[in-house]
Amino acid sequence: MNDILAGGFATLGAGFLGSIPFGLLLTRWAGLGDIRNVGSGNIGATNVLRTGRKGLAAATLLLDALKGTLAVWLVGALLGWNWAPFAALAAVLGHCHPPWLQGQGGKGVATALGVMLGLGWPVFAVAALAWLAAAAVSRISSVGAMAAMAAGAASSWFLLDPVSATAVTVAGAYVIGRHEANIKRLMAGTEPRIGRKE
Repeated sequence: MNDILAGGFATLGAGFLGSIPFGLLLTRWAGLGDIRNVGSGNIGATNVLRTGRKGLAAATLLLDALKGTLAVWLVGALLGWNWAPFAALAAVLGHCHPPWLQGQGGKGVATALGVMLGLGWPVFAVAALAWLAAAAVSRISSVGAMAAMAAGAASSWFLLDPVSATAVTVAGAYVIGRHEANIKRLMAGTEPRIGRKE
């Protein structure tokens, strides 16, 4: 029972770590105001890029990914690897639904990539390559993001244990589901291309 209680608290902690809204914090510190009033209103790196500040967008991407990796590694190191997949899911959900922002967070792409790295770097490598290739060909961020989630989920079943693969698959499916509006715009041919401010 003590192990379950400790695991529950650790998983909750992973969720709080995932909920840190780096895109919002960095843009405010840079004097750009509230990133939620820019472009899509999202707090992630793609929307930060719409401010024209590539450095801030890169920092947002890196920090959003690292918080996912750190959540997995910390919980795994403290309580054992059996808890790491739960920490992974909690970190992604924390990013998507931060309590500090009334549950209105980012889409979770970078954080999901981060937890893939934490659970197994080969899965992260497959997902990152899929993201880069799809984004380079389409010049559309959402296409790269969804390709990364699908590739990471598929490869996890060959590269990770079943519980970790399940966590990656659930996280990837959830992140893709949060791209519903993007999918509709893709079908309508109105999805913005990378680097476009609107």
